[in-house]
Amino acid sequence: MSPTTPVLEAEHVSFSYGDEPAVDDVTLRVAPREFCALSGPNGSGKSTLLRLLLGLLRPSAGSVRCFGVDPRHVEERSRIGYVPQRHTLQPELPATVAEVVAAGRLARQGWWRRRRAVDRAAIEHAIESVALADLSRRPVRELSGGQQQRVLIAKALASEPELLVLDEPIAGVDAESQALFRDSLLHLIREHSAAVLLVSHELGAVADELDRVVVMKRSIVFDGTPAELVERGVSLGVHTEDLPLWLERLK
Repeated sequence: MSPTTPVLEAEHVSFSYGDEPAVDDVTLRVAPREFCALSGPNGSGKSTLLRLLLGLLRPSAGSVRCFGVDPRHVEERSRIGYVPQRHTLQPELPATVAEVVAAGRLARQGWWRRRRAVDRAAIEHAIESVALADLSRRPVRELSGGQQQRVLIAKALASEPELLVLDEPIAGVDAESQALFRDSLLHLIREHSAAVLLVSHELGAVADELDRVVVMKRSIVFDGTPAELVERGVSLGVHTEDLPLWLERLK
């Protein structure tokens, strides 16, 4: 794949649940190494669009490509890291932080292979990148919600993805965990040349680092830089309530 080929691409994509349209004529591209946020009010179709982009749903119109091919035909699934919306760890799960993160390495390592030094290094690196090294042997059920979310991020990072997709990963997470979350994403982009697509209406933690913000309400109503959004009278970092209020007013 050419370095200029979008890692994700949707061309005039639409999708409906029965008679209820969820995504309407969306065209979107995410470039390599790009940090892109997808935002919109509740029910705007963000999660549905993600599922279309990842090949979990098929569009009723238009086309989707991931790494230049139909997302269902991406052979190396380790190239994609995905943290779905409100994905929580079961409270009775006996696994430690390191064991959960190691499970994310299987897509690249292969379940039939013995773990190699390179695999162990990637797992340790993923845990360190979300600042959980001191808790690596701790059962995940003993962690806070913010810490568990960082475990799930580390699990996705362990496969060393070229594309990381996150659906509302910091909803209800404390400010300290949000800052650590931001740092882990920047590490992935800068040190591993990955692209990140972040779905959230809470963008204050990453406002200064975003390359692009896409706002949708079934269709795309804004696609530009954070600075261009500020020109519309919406701030992302200083007044974190501005974006949600603006989104709810969108027609």
